[in-house]
Amino acid sequence: MLRYLTLVLKNTLRNRRRTTLTVLSIAASLCLLGSLAAMYRAFFLAEATEEESLRLIVRNRVSITSVVPIWYGDRIRQIPGVRAVSVLMWFGGSYKDPKEWKNNFARYSVDHKELFTIFPEYRISEEEKQAFLRERTACVIGRDIADRLGLRSGDRVVLEGDLFPVRLELTVRGIYDCRRDNENLFFHHEYLRESLPDFPKGYKNIAAMFIIRAHDTESVPRIAAVVDESFRNSPFQTKTETERAFELSFLSYLGNVKVFLLSLAAALTFTVILVSANTMAMTVRERAREVGVLRTLGFTRGMVLAVILAEAVLIALAGGALGISLAVLSCNLLRRIPVMFVSLQGLYVTPAVGVACLAVAAAIGVVSASAPAWSAARRAIVQSLRFTD
Repeated sequence: MLRYLTLVLKNTLRNRRRTTLTVLSIAASLCLLGSLAAMYRAFFLAEATEEESLRLIVRNRVSITSVVPIWYGDRIRQIPGVRAVSVLMWFGGSYKDPKEWKNNFARYSVDHKELFTIFPEYRISEEEKQAFLRERTACVIGRDIADRLGLRSGDRVVLEGDLFPVRLELTVRGIYDCRRDNENLFFHHEYLRESLPDFPKGYKNIAAMFIIRAHDTESVPRIAAVVDESFRNSPFQTKTETERAFELSFLSYLGNVKVFLLSLAAALTFTVILVSANTMAMTVRERAREVGVLRTLGFTRGMVLAVILAEAVLIALAGGALGISLAVLSCNLLRRIPVMFVSLQGLYVTPAVGVACLAVAAAIGVVSASAPAWSAARRAIVQSLRFTD
């Protein structure tokens, strides 16, 4: 088959406009397909890191928007296997003009003494860490936020509350680096409690959730079961889940994301097969007499079939390679978008995803060209030579 490669290449470039449009249409579809595959892998197949596997989130069993009493934290600390516990309160609010996308990032109040025990992957200098621990109005921010907003240690950050009727004046005392999760601002929970008004009653004694760091991964399932059992008869029952499961729970608010991604990928594949099949049908139809000439020169039906299929696969692979390159670029752009709760830092077109997309492209070429190629190969030589379009 390799000796006919020159013939295949010439045939693909015979109608350059049609070939270019076909490659671009396949590339656009494979770009979306590759991006969807990368999202599916990042959300559902990627394994949690060692640090992530040690963390648990405790929230109200009813809903993420419901609260739990803050004294739950003291009881959770007494459970064997728990290394550290911190309240994790979503502050919300706004920073400067909330209409500008760069000003949107996650803002949490935490037990400042436990922050870097629970998140050991947050790399920060000891000097910055001690400054954050000492100062009541201090905050630490991720490197991505600092770079995007031009913030440095010592700068002032003012947050206008919406969920909480307060105005917090914070001072940046540290900038942490992390492979993922660089879109957060953390400040002292005690400062938030002190800033809240006394009305309504109990307003200061609630928590959105708690985050736990276990001593070892073997203790994680047991701790989750003990926490939920401890508050089973309470008016505020809890749901304890791993950090990764908690992140995926936000995707569930959009519906069945897994089925959506798979359905969209199937629809894209089916659409590009139709486009490619139409192109190949037109190409083969125009070259019906040429096929007859090849048959008179000694080409067998199998050889004619192989040449046409090779042409279709070559075009599809060219589109697939271009599509994967575009998918890599799109994933790079998506990782730069500020997001909350669900991290996109693991969104990559891995070699496995790239090979899978190329395999899909090759399959598209074979499926789209099979019917017209078989029809051309089985046509009698006389009929092919007499064929007029």
